[in-house]
Amino acid sequence: MNLFEGLDAHWVWIAIGLVLAALEMLLPGVYLIWLAVAAIVTGVLTFGLDLALPSQIVVFVSASLIAAFSARRFLKDSPIESSDPLLNRRGTRLVGDTAVVTQAFDGGSGRIRHGDSEWLAKGPDLAIGTRVRITGSEGAILIVEPAAMLAPPEESSSGEGGD
Repeated sequence: MNLFEGLDAHWVWIAIGLVLAALEMLLPGVYLIWLAVAAIVTGVLTFGLDLALPSQIVVFVSASLIAAFSARRFLKDSPIESSDPLLNRRGTRLVGDTAVVTQAFDGGSGRIRHGDSEWLAKGPDLAIGTRVRITGSEGAILIVEPAAMLAPPEESSSGEGGD
């Protein structure tokens, strides 16, 4: 009993292509779409040229390789720009923010609280409760320095006040 008995080969290839295209939408990455393109091309060529099974397989493999390598070259030459290049680099996103020391820095390392998270950090020896500014990151360890307190605004001596 043949599963595909009664089905034309070109419809099978086109169906495989459509299933692969649908899976591409569900799974992350840009891999299955090139196989989907190759399967649809194979279905169209099988319909137009009435190819035998070995020829269909050769066409599918060839079209898969051509599509994948062409896409790879195209994407290498013109990469997709991210709207948020620091999305997966959380430590780098925190540079410039301030935090509070939660575990005293002894020997150059301690812990800080930024928002609702605690981070390992490197910096000069600091006491608990000291405000620090995040200046960089080394993996998951933040680099900090004491935050300079803002000076109070100076009084203006421009003669205002009515004397």
